[in-house]
Parts: sequence; structure tokens; C-alpha cells
Amino acid sequence: MSGISGISGMSGISGISGISGISGIGGMSGLSDISGMKRMSGEENGTSSYPEGFQRVRAALADLGHPHEPRWLQISARTSQEAADALGVTVGQIAKSVIFRRLADAEGGRPEAAVLVITSGDKRVDEKRVAAELGAGTKLGRADAAFVKAATGFSIGGVAPLAHATPVATLIDRELFRFSEIWAAAGHPNGVFRLAPADLVRLTGGAPVADVVVVAQEARA
Repeated sequence: MSGISGISGMSGISGISGISGISGIGGMSGLSDISGMKRMSGEENGTSSYPEGFQRVRAALADLGHPHEPRWLQISARTSQEAADALGVTVGQIAKSVIFRRLADAEGGRPEAAVLVITSGDKRVDEKRVAAELGAGTKLGRADAAFVKAATGFSIGGVAPLAHATPVATLIDRELFRFSEIWAAAGHPNGVFRLAPADLVRLTGGAPVADVVVVAQEARA
């Protein structure tokens, strides 16, 4: 990713502080025919040979009754553009995961914690709007690779919207609802899974939907 302060994950984010991951591409049909992508199904695909993070997301999706199994890309898609190219969709259909470090608030009694913002691949997260959504006095800081791994259990480039190692405060950007289907990171830069924007609310345990991206006028400034 370009122009970020923090660490980038599977879908590119520019001009933000935090960490981006990937999550989603929608409006696709005939997925099994897409070049460079393999569907995971039982022993035939040897799921035990795939990375732990990918298997953890796969198990969590199954437990939650999600109808679409994760898929393993034959390339590593660490930016929104790479993911879009691999899947044959627009960048906006990539749901990227951006992680911030919420600084501890001694007066408010809130400990340091990870904040996950899931947004559209063609948008930039507005840190001030994120802080406002989290409550008065919230201050956000840079999240490095070690912090992301410890908080989510995933490495940079594969932060999924669920199955985290520790509780993570999550916000879902309203811009994702422009699309009927999206794709999210599945615990590894090569892993993705299909879902609808509304599925994010259910899979994240009811995370709020909010306006947390830079508006067009601000983006041009």
C-alpha cells in the first residue's frame, strides 16, 4: 500500500494511518472458473496444509453457518488493486481491513485496544471520524506488525473481519453497501471469502455501520 502510516494488509489503502487488510469483492459469478483461484473443499484440497490463520477463519465461518467457504488465491494479494485484479472486479468491491491502536485512557478507564475498520477498497479512512465513533476522548495511534499480530492473530495482509485472537472494536463503513457482494480477507494474504455487506454485521457480532471515510471534497484538498 502507498501513502499510509502504519501497516498495510491485503487491500490497499492510501493516505491513512493504521493497517489495511482485505475483505471483499462482490458481484461475481462463476468463481470456480476464475484464473489463479482455488476453492477449498475437504480432503481433496488438503486443508491441513494451509496456514493456521486461514484454517481458523474457515472453521469460524463454518461454525457461523456462512454459505461460502474461503478460497485460496495462487498469488498473494496485499493491496486492493492486486485483489481486484486477481478476482476480476473493481477496486471498490474489495473490503479492506484497517487497524488502529486505540490508546489507553487512564481517566476513562479504557485500556489500549485494537480497532478494526472495514471499508471499501476505493476509499480512504478518516481517522478523526473513527475516533468520534468510538467516543469522546478517544485517541488513535499507529499499529505496527507486532501489535496487529498480537491483537488479531493474523499477519499483515491477511486480517480477517472475524476469528481474532483478542476482542477487537470493529466499525463497518457504509460505503461497502454500494455493492451486493464483497470479498473479505481469510486470515492470509492468499485467502479470501465471499459475502454480502450485511453479512459483516452478523459475522462481527453486530458491529455498527458508520460513515468513516474521507469525503470527496476532503480527498481533493
